[in-house]
Amino acid sequence: MHELSIAESVVEAVRERTAGRPVHKVRLTVGRLSGVVPEALTFCFDLAAAGTSLEGAVLEIDAPHGRAHCRGCRRDFTMDDLILLCDCGSADVEVVAGRELQVTSVEVG
Repeated sequence: MHELSIAESVVEAVRERTAGRPVHKVRLTVGRLSGVVPEALTFCFDLAAAGTSLEGAVLEIDAPHGRAHCRGCRRDFTMDDLILLCDCGSADVEVVAGRELQVTSVEVG
């Protein structure tokens, strides 16, 4: 489960930047094409945060749709999975957004 290593990395990065102050909330953007399961990440976050200044912090995840551009018909479209196929039938598709995984804000006390 790679969500555990992601959660550990998020906790460590936030701890480094908050210098031991108690953290109440962490907001992440996790694109739907990132391959990360938000529910699994939330569960792992609680495990990774145990015994740290993030213990008990709320994890909020924004999971925006993926966006792609079809080189065949030149249409932009949204997508929720990694099936890279345009409605026109073309597989000549460039993913423009949806693979993000970033901390967008942290609330400290």
